[in-house]
Amino acid sequence: MSSSPTFTRKAFASSILLWMRDGVPREQSMARWKGPHSLIITASPGQDEYRQLHLAENSPGRWPAIEGVETLIPADRRIDGIAEVTFQSVIAPLGGRKQTAQAYADEIHNFRRTLLYAGPPYSTRWYHVGDPTSQTRARLFILLRRRDGVSTRAFRRYLRNRFVPTLAQTGILTELRTQVFMKWNRALWNSPNVAHDNPESEQFHASVILGFADAAARDAFLEGAATSVDADLAAHASAVHAYDMTAYRYKRDGVMLPSIED
Repeated sequence: MSSSPTFTRKAFASSILLWMRDGVPREQSMARWKGPHSLIITASPGQDEYRQLHLAENSPGRWPAIEGVETLIPADRRIDGIAEVTFQSVIAPLGGRKQTAQAYADEIHNFRRTLLYAGPPYSTRWYHVGDPTSQTRARLFILLRRRDGVSTRAFRRYLRNRFVPTLAQTGILTELRTQVFMKWNRALWNSPNVAHDNPESEQFHASVILGFADAAARDAFLEGAATSVDADLAAHASAVHAYDMTAYRYKRDGVMLPSIED
């Protein structure tokens, strides 16, 4: 069994999967999310980091085909973006209830569906991979669905002890982050006037973010290392949805830090 890579921190985080409004140009909704909506989120106290993950439009699914695994993303469930919030502590979300109420009210201006996935405290991990001075100019966002019959404990153990170490040892990554999710609960994020339909058969159980020096390195990974990353992936996951993505990182009051890809 591969030894696990070292992680720079164990964080407490949540991710909200987002679908942009119908009847409005996608770029208009994405721009409003990137601008005015960010002011609401970043005003919340207790955040360590807020990132907007903008996913490639019309992505068919970037992960190489695996027999018995859904790697082609169904068009009607294709995600537009993810709001990724990392908190300073377990109780930090309680201090942002005012901003949460404002976000609820504002969602209708941008989104038609929103789904919050939360992980157990400090189960999010940011790993040390590659040269710490290297820049990340291309990324993949990956959602994993646990296969029926595989227990939550076995799935998480597989990710930690097999999948992540194999990814790290490819030697090509500049960033590696993982989140494991608790069972999805609509009550955690049930904003009005926005859809939250999420059948159990379509729910996810973990996400992985991979960073690369450039798009060429990302493509080379997908054409080579990803095809043999782990023969046990199909035994543990029934779906692997991979998107090209661009990440935007913010500090307080909606001020965007220099683009991570620039």
